[in-house]
Amino acid sequence: MSRGFFNVPKAVNEPVKEYAPGSPEREQLLATYKEMFNSNIDVPMHINGEEVRTGNTKNITPPHDHQHVVGQYHTADKTHVDSAISTALAARQAWSRVSWTERATIFLKAAELLAGPYRARMNAATMIGQSKNVHQAEIDAACETIDFLRFNVQYMIDIFKDQPASSPGIWNRVEYRPLEGFVYAISPFNFTAIAANLPASAAMMGNVVVWKPSDHQAYSAQVIVDLFKEAGLPDGVINVVYGDPVMISDTVLASRDFSGLHFTGSTHVFKNLWQQIGNNIHNYKTYPRIVGETGGKDFIWVHNSSNPIQVATAIVRGTFEYQGQKCSAASRSYIPASLWEEVKKHVIAQTKDIKMGSPEDTNNFVNAVIHEASFDKIASFIDAAKTDADVEIIVGGNHDKSIGYFIEPTVIVAKSPTYATMTTELFGPVMTVFVYEDAAWEASLKLVDESTEYGLTGAIFSNDRYIVEKASEALENAAGNFYINDKPTGAVVGQQPFGGARASGTNDKAGSAQNLLRWTSARLIKETFVTPTNYKYPFLG
Repeated sequence: MSRGFFNVPKAVNEPVKEYAPGSPEREQLLATYKEMFNSNIDVPMHINGEEVRTGNTKNITPPHDHQHVVGQYHTADKTHVDSAISTALAARQAWSRVSWTERATIFLKAAELLAGPYRARMNAATMIGQSKNVHQAEIDAACETIDFLRFNVQYMIDIFKDQPASSPGIWNRVEYRPLEGFVYAISPFNFTAIAANLPASAAMMGNVVVWKPSDHQAYSAQVIVDLFKEAGLPDGVINVVYGDPVMISDTVLASRDFSGLHFTGSTHVFKNLWQQIGNNIHNYKTYPRIVGETGGKDFIWVHNSSNPIQVATAIVRGTFEYQGQKCSAASRSYIPASLWEEVKKHVIAQTKDIKMGSPEDTNNFVNAVIHEASFDKIASFIDAAKTDADVEIIVGGNHDKSIGYFIEPTVIVAKSPTYATMTTELFGPVMTVFVYEDAAWEASLKLVDESTEYGLTGAIFSNDRYIVEKASEALENAAGNFYINDKPTGAVVGQQPFGGARASGTNDKAGSAQNLLRWTSARLIKETFVTPTNYKYPFLG
């Protein structure tokens, strides 16, 4: 029982460690990486706090060394999914009644554990399983996860404080209940922070969760489970299952108690799930909440008033960090002819300077793409570009999967603004450039807006404020996260709430109160202190 109005610790962004040569954090992380890389982890499912091992396992292999096995994870059959649902619903009876202060304490403790003793292990697991370099692992697996946990507590309190006015003799109040049922969280491979946040944000608001992590993120998902368990999360609140995604989703979405989907992944899968939920709508106790962040074909548009080296750096960083496997990664650019030669010179020079290989070598800026299917898809587009007379590869273009799934950072120049790599999401280290005539800058903005179905992130470059205003207006619906004179990646919790619309998702802004509000069902309570005793209103005389 609450006996006071409590202030939560003020949320601040976790400082990003630099991992400079000779620094303690660098030595600790690389030692942890080596130990984990040369060990074998057995990742169970987690149902009602129990470690469930089926013996039906799949190997965990680093994308940058795909013949090296670092462990295995166990997969479910339908009975395990049914059990995850039933135990979640059983846990809901107690969890939904736990005070917000106790829930907040668990996730604030998880943030501090991750900032301290779990940091090297979480980062190393992300480096091994998802092939992220030291810096990318730090800003994702450590800092962004910590930020989500801290800021979500603050957002939860902000939501609770949003209360209605009360007239004399009446007290109106709103309580923010968890959803009636359970939430289904489906998380992607590319961000450990997203994998942690999708189930945790719903659980923080009092919900119970069935969580299916990506198979290619199982290593760091296990560290997330261990982190939440040590922080005190009760059994059954977040249940983890692996296996056939179709079977798992079919089982979950058939449940009468399904009450919400928290999803990050491909546009195609999200649309299919939405359709499936619609087909099952008459079966549910309540209208499920559907929250999704999906694909993108993120852009950089440049005006001739821009600084060429700034543009080039944004292209290289925005496209090639984490091998272009960020939902926000730049993959198409529109450059005015008068700037192109200088921008091109800097792009080629910076790209050629990039080193590629295992994340254990901290000199490597680019590592491997996540798996063979991704490699094959990206390589097929690059190889097609090599034989197409209407495009030119100006840097990169090579690929090799003999040891790891390595795609060389590649820049393609296309004569057509609707060339395949200008419009298709590749999710890899490939940038396609369309060079437009300076006088056609307004027409080029129309191309940016209408060339793809997506609306996630985008950036414009201009030192002319009139142009900035016009471009911002023209591209109003082209990006949910819109950047001026910066690359379109790197959203920070508490600073740049993240999400897009169109085919890029529901734009419920992870890293904001808007997202947490989706995992609540408000109840208005009106209490009258002196109740009327006569039905007649004054107008009756």
